[in-house]
Order: sequence, then structure tokens, then C-alpha cells
Amino acid sequence: MIILPAIDLKDGKAVRLSKGVMNSAKIYSDEPWQVAKRFEALGSEWLHLVDLNGAFAGEPKNLEQIRKIREHCNLKMELGGGIRDEETIRMYLDLGVDRLILGSVAVKDPNFVKAMAAKYPIVVGIDAIDGMVAVEGWAEVSEMKATELAKAFADAGVEAIICTDVGRDGMLSGVNVDFTMEIAEASGVDTIASGGLKDMGDIHTLIKAGAYGTIVGKAFYEGTLDLEEAFRAAKGE
Repeated sequence: MIILPAIDLKDGKAVRLSKGVMNSAKIYSDEPWQVAKRFEALGSEWLHLVDLNGAFAGEPKNLEQIRKIREHCNLKMELGGGIRDEETIRMYLDLGVDRLILGSVAVKDPNFVKAMAAKYPIVVGIDAIDGMVAVEGWAEVSEMKATELAKAFADAGVEAIICTDVGRDGMLSGVNVDFTMEIAEASGVDTIASGGLKDMGDIHTLIKAGAYGTIVGKAFYEGTLDLEEAFRAAKGE
């Protein structure tokens, strides 16, 4: 299983939100690149980056920090938040981001996402509230079931699906393993669990369930998860 430590960027700072609410942001670092370096030192291979301002604005908003992170670490990087067109995808790839996460646009224009997945390394982000897809930085809930959206990308060539249970995100309430595996089954695509991961109990449960990967956010920042121990477990050590 792969573990992707997360940095959420808001106003140039590394923050965590509770349930995706912007004014709930708790600042953990004024220099996000230093956090990325820490993840690298602990043995991470991947970094999960979200431009929170971008997710709401629909365009990149934390470019300077993303550049700094890329310059200071050798981690593989996936990035989401406000990516709505091919020009932005190409710009981020040129910047050295390894793969891009398309979320809101996957609901509104799935054909665009499929076209991009045929050309570029694309991950689909499926964020759900009570099983229904949430869009626009989770500010809106659509009328589409998360599993239906997952099915739409079954043969689209996307590299992975990240499924977030918004109600658990940043709450340290435990990851929604059943939801993750439902998305994996519906799509047949490698699925990464996101939202609510708390401790090694969650890591072991995900490994046992056969999950492809998981994102670690607040559990690291609040000290409820030992990342080095998690990396060892994920490698079967």
C-alpha cells in the first residue's frame, strides 16, 4: 500500500481543514516546503498537494509555494485544486508535478477528463458527502452517487481514484474503508482512501482490506500517527 502525506495550501501556508470548511483552517507551517522535506526525511515517496484557494477559485492560487516545494524535495508529487483546463495541466507538469488530480471537472465534464487521461498522468478525485459527490471545494453537493461517478472512469486510463469522505476529513474519526472499497470495486481502478485517517489501526485495516493507498493529513500534524511506522507497515515490514 502506498501512503501519501498531505499538504493543503491556503494563502501560502500549510493548513488542515475540518470537513472541508475553509474558515476552520488550522495553520501548521508558514513554509510548506519544510513540511515536504520532513516527509521525505521520514521515508515518503509521494506528496499529496491541494491548492485550497484554487479549488474554490477554479484556477491556481498557490503557485509560488508549489514551486518552492518542487525545488526543495525529490518526492513524487500529485496536485489538485482548481485544475479546469489543459493549459493548467501542462503548466503544472512543466513545473515538475508528477500527476494532476481532477475533481469538480470530473463531474461536470467527464469527457474532458477522459481526454486528458489519454494524454497526461491524471488522477480523479471523488469527494462525497453521505455518498453523493461534492464539488467546488466541497461547497456544493451534486445529485450523483460517488459509485456512479467511479464507474464512469472504469476504462478511462486514469492512474488512480482518490475518494474522500468529506464528513470525516480532518476529524481523526477513522477512515471510511467500506466506501473506499466500494469505489475500487465500482471502477476497477487503484483507489486511494482519504478523510479521517487517525492511527495505525486505520493503516492495518486498509492493508487488510487490500486498499491501494491512503492519504495522511491531520493524523501526522496532530501526532496520532507515527509516519515511519506507517511506511514500514505499508511495505510489509
